[in-house]
Amino acid sequence: MANILVVDDELGIRDLLWEILNDEGHNVDVAENAAQARAARVRDRPDLVLLDIWMPDTDGVTLLKEWSATGLLTMPVIMMSGHATIDTAVEATRIGALAFLEKPITLQKLLKAVEQGLARGAARKPVAALMPQPSMQVIDVSLSGQSVLAAPEAGPLSQQSFMLDKPLRETRDEFEKAYFEYHLAKENGSMTRVAEKTGLERTHLYRKLKQLGVDLTRGKRHGG
Repeated sequence: MANILVVDDELGIRDLLWEILNDEGHNVDVAENAAQARAARVRDRPDLVLLDIWMPDTDGVTLLKEWSATGLLTMPVIMMSGHATIDTAVEATRIGALAFLEKPITLQKLLKAVEQGLARGAARKPVAALMPQPSMQVIDVSLSGQSVLAAPEAGPLSQQSFMLDKPLRETRDEFEKAYFEYHLAKENGSMTRVAEKTGLERTHLYRKLKQLGVDLTRGKRHGG
């Protein structure tokens, strides 16, 4: 389906939205502050962002302005808040937010807003070529639709093949699985170091690896 980023400093809300959207078939990433949101925006190129307004480090409206000013507001953004004023909602919309959801968010309103946001994004988003993650190099793309990528100095998991004629979600899942297996092997199976390298919380990292079917003992076997 879609790659959705949820940005909220409240763990309960992050987990709730993750569960709901994941059950809808979406690939969901979470961030608890603006710093993590910036990293996830670059790393995952989300199709849609659910962005909380009130956060401790940088508020959502400021982050929205930052993305707009730097040309990174290429995806629909839906603002969320339980305490925002009408002026704040209007300002966010003026900057480029697609919609505003007031907390507590009902399931019906959430799914409707997400559906509309993804439809809007699909209508305006150009078809982009599959880009490698940082530290990856594209070696070859053959006429058969197979993209072969390799990471320098990555050891036995340095080379992976992806069939580009598959549905986007299947290809993305294969790529993400290879990405995490690469880091597990590189860090000898250390979840702490993999979490630091990938910018994910340990709890979310475990959940992501389980979702992708990653063998958590594989990195230790290669590292040994």
